[in-house]
Amino acid sequence: MSSMSSASSSARDHHRVLIVGGGTAGITAAARLRRAGVTDVAVIEPADVHWYQPLWTLVGGGRAPLGITRRPEASVIPRQVAWIREAATAVDPEAGTVTTTADRTVGYDYLVMASGLQLDWDKVPGLDAAVGHGAVSSNYSFEHAPYTWELIRGLRSGTAVFTQPTGPVKCGGAPQKIAYLAADHWRRQGVLDRIRVILVLPADSMFGVPVWRRALERVADRYGIEVRLNSEMTAVDGKARGLTIADHSAGTEENLAFDLLHAVPPQSAPDWVKRSPLADPASPYGYVEVDQYTLQHPRHRNVFALGDVANLPTSKTGAAVRKQAPVVVANLLAEIKGERGAGQRRYDGYTSCPLVTARNRMLLAEFDYDQNPAPSIPLLDTTKERHDMWLLKRYGLPALYWHGMLKGRA
Repeated sequence: MSSMSSASSSARDHHRVLIVGGGTAGITAAARLRRAGVTDVAVIEPADVHWYQPLWTLVGGGRAPLGITRRPEASVIPRQVAWIREAATAVDPEAGTVTTTADRTVGYDYLVMASGLQLDWDKVPGLDAAVGHGAVSSNYSFEHAPYTWELIRGLRSGTAVFTQPTGPVKCGGAPQKIAYLAADHWRRQGVLDRIRVILVLPADSMFGVPVWRRALERVADRYGIEVRLNSEMTAVDGKARGLTIADHSAGTEENLAFDLLHAVPPQSAPDWVKRSPLADPASPYGYVEVDQYTLQHPRHRNVFALGDVANLPTSKTGAAVRKQAPVVVANLLAEIKGERGAGQRRYDGYTSCPLVTARNRMLLAEFDYDQNPAPSIPLLDTTKERHDMWLLKRYGLPALYWHGMLKGRA
């Protein structure tokens, strides 16, 4: 049986399990629920295209085509799962309903929040107007990732700036990876010594786990990259090719001219999630409140969250979703059966950041909530730059994604 469309599901405005979001987290959870025998599962998702976003860094670095990161959403909706092709606009956990853009109210017995996050381009003055034009791009949008490569390929001298905003972002290593890909390309072209490369990072170190922090410091030194810690871009003028960098440790600001800017926008929960009763009052970004181990909402036991929208003290990555989904499904099933408390599955905060450091080399950072290394590949030292890890990033992980995760098999 093929996936149901919004038209066929509209007659049924109540579902046993309702999943908000048809991205990585939502589809992975839906597939695992169906494999576990749960019937009457529905996914609310307005987009008709499903993207494999981790490859956008390689698109921006000229190492992968954009087309292989895209598939029709209909092709990834699990069989016998209803697809509601609308966007969610509100949730009422007391009533057990989600409202959509079509002013439809969809009821649920159990809710899985997997709506992802939003890119707040307008939070940096001038960024929204500048990105995608002139000398400004960003791999955080499929529209702009190919343009990043155009800019990198065309630069022969000048100043290149790569920024990361304050707050959680998708794949925390991505803002750095494109700087290394660009620097490696310029070195191979013999022009790196004519290009000033500046990496602007909001944290007080390049990476939270010491073994990979030291490795990345060596990479930055190798390319001669100026790393500005405790700093962020606070304004940009695309036409004038100028930006402002605030150094929070020194309390100073610097105006800087650039010839290439790769900007990562601030990110937060979707606005409707921020306004909802499910938002964590402790999160300044409006992410959904959940127990960090069970991924269950503390006040609404029939609500779970995973992926980027969950307020968890770990990096927001697809690898984290792969470990979160089995926990959500197991604990949701236990809730259905009334088996509360004892025996609940626990998520230890595992995430991984594939850190591309050159056109054909990569570090694989895997760690848990306590920032302890959590290697998953035996006998390989993934704290060192390796070509086989780059092959994993370019070919292995996409295959695992399309044929494993989204099918509920991995």
